Amino acid sequence: MSNKSFPHLMAPGQIGPMRLDNRIILPAMDMNVSEHGEIEQPEVDHYVARAQGGVGLVITGACAIAFPYGAASMKEPGLSEDRFIPGLKMLADAIHAAGSKLCIQSTHHGKVARVDTANDRPLIAPSVPDYTYSMGAMADCTPEELAKMGAATAGKKPSYHAMTQSDIDMLVSDWADAAERVAKAGCDAIEIHVAHGYILGVFLNQRDNKRTDEYGGSLQNRARLACEVISAVKARVGDRLAVLVRVAGEEYGQEGGLTLAESTQAAQLFEKAGADAIHVTGWGRNPFDNFTDGPLPNKVGAYLSNAAEIKKHVKIPVIAVGRMLPEVAEKAIGAGDIDFAAMGRQLLADPELPKKIREGRFDQVRPCINCYLCVGENFFDDTPFCAVNPALGNEKILPLRPAAASQHIVVVGAGPAGMESARVLTERGHRVTLIDKADRLGGTMWFSTMTTPDNERLLRWHKSELKRLRVAVKLNTPATVETIRALNPDRVIVATGAVRPKPDMPGGDLPNVHTGDTLRAMMLGTATAEEAGLVLSTLGRMGRLSGLTKSPEFVRQFTKYWLPMGKSVTVIGGSLVGLELAEFLAERGRTVTLLHEKQQLGLPLAMPRRWTAVKDATAHGVDIHRNVHVTRITESSVEYTEGDKTLTASADMVVYADGTTSAAPVADELREAGFTVDVVGDAGAVNYIHGAMHSSWKVATAV
Repeated sequence: MSNKSFPHLMAPGQIGPMRLDNRIILPAMDMNVSEHGEIEQPEVDHYVARAQGGVGLVITGACAIAFPYGAASMKEPGLSEDRFIPGLKMLADAIHAAGSKLCIQSTHHGKVARVDTANDRPLIAPSVPDYTYSMGAMADCTPEELAKMGAATAGKKPSYHAMTQSDIDMLVSDWADAAERVAKAGCDAIEIHVAHGYILGVFLNQRDNKRTDEYGGSLQNRARLACEVISAVKARVGDRLAVLVRVAGEEYGQEGGLTLAESTQAAQLFEKAGADAIHVTGWGRNPFDNFTDGPLPNKVGAYLSNAAEIKKHVKIPVIAVGRMLPEVAEKAIGAGDIDFAAMGRQLLADPELPKKIREGRFDQVRPCINCYLCVGENFFDDTPFCAVNPALGNEKILPLRPAAASQHIVVVGAGPAGMESARVLTERGHRVTLIDKADRLGGTMWFSTMTTPDNERLLRWHKSELKRLRVAVKLNTPATVETIRALNPDRVIVATGAVRPKPDMPGGDLPNVHTGDTLRAMMLGTATAEEAGLVLSTLGRMGRLSGLTKSPEFVRQFTKYWLPMGKSVTVIGGSLVGLELAEFLAERGRTVTLLHEKQQLGLPLAMPRRWTAVKDATAHGVDIHRNVHVTRITESSVEYTEGDKTLTASADMVVYADGTTSAAPVADELREAGFTVDVVGDAGAVNYIHGAMHSSWKVATAV
């Protein structure tokens, strides 16, 4: 049991007429499962799972007030007709039965309404945009991804219409009518979206709003439309619904975006107009360049300081979003900086987060690893999935079905696939023995924490879960037919990970050439003198014996000051591992050249994270070359061709991050010896943590 407590986060709270059991809010996360604007059972199941998990307030994904006009997807809920009320009521009743409250997020997507573009309708805006976004990130999208993104708008280019007064009057009226339907459905609150490039948000900032009438110019004028909507909604349903207003505390990536001073002033105007709470978010204005600045930031507590500043100037509650981890939220609420914390991706990863921390089981909260796979699906108008929670979007598979008969199952390999298999099997009632040839849990995921610290959260959780469930773990235990037979299992699951061979080219076997496996051995202190050199292998063993290299955080920090490799490094292969490793080395003062034989870097990273990774690697000085062919490696260089040119990259060390393949030879040996064997994770198909977790569930829930 964790000794962490969260008294402030779990305290009841009040927003307008709505009382909440705790201060944890599920913010809007579009699920894209409605049918022509009507809420269907999968959407209800999704939100009910979070309500049953103890969240104080559920906020739906964006719901279009004028559906299908102003909608970003035909799969988002509509609020424009009475025919949508039964679906809203079905959701409200189910949320209430589960013990939570329901808020409907209302919006008109304005100049990003993909449905309007697809249907040849001009996009409404305060002014016709006089700028275009940089599309350079599209160089790292595959043709298939580009086609899927284009399908959302039927491949058509947008046109724009600057709103007239009659357009504005209709928008305000439509919003009030939508709020009436939300109230009739028995919901508890409505959130008015004034951010993220949607219509009220673009009126608010001076970069999009170039009007010269009473809706443009000063901040008060630019906030006028939002205030009129808030006032109309409050007048119509204020005695029945709490009215939340979502605003960007700051906009990023383009001059003229909303500033904190402006958003603070706007929040005061929204309060006067009738808002019951201010929900502070952020917006990266170019989704292809700074999406990870906003609306889904990669920084923990990204918008907390902005929310705290706004709270100083309003009397109504303030909600902070942006990777508000429970410990961060607890501290902020306790200090009076905010009143409520919205946790989006964390509640996708573990819908029972509130229940677990209320019961003193914080160590059991499955963490989000900030991989962006969930939100990446929204670019394709598709349903999000979660790398670490296979039940997202398929909540009916929970709770786990107990095994019909308990078996003794040996799991070979203690990486994410092996640990997750062991965990799920044990939860279902099987007896599990987990073995690994290494001296620690984690496998390749342990090494990935060097470049991706968020993965360490998952590693710690898995370790804690294996300890809680009392799974028998045998480290320093190679898997052979003899060792497995000695354990006498009923079944074996092989999770030994991928194979990372050295490059098959002249010089590929030189001692200065490393793969992910040899680098990991060097970090862990298990590399031989032949693999790492006498000095490095000796230092590595000293670190292993002292226990220092068992701490990923220690290794991450220590390598900023001392890294056992030469000054110039050439990384061959710019997929997920190569790209992140190149940035890691460049950040630690190495001169890094990245050679990639294809066009797209960072596959299979989710697009938003991929775009940021390429941008960050470039910012750290990585010399990136795409569409090249590596021909030879020497003791001090790598030769390659780029177009019709033959070039050379200096390299004291070469890291070969290409050629990763799935293979499980031990599985074949065990089958030949008569064992029943399943293969999971990268040993079966290289799909990294997402593939490890999902393939493990597929096998472990069927045994």
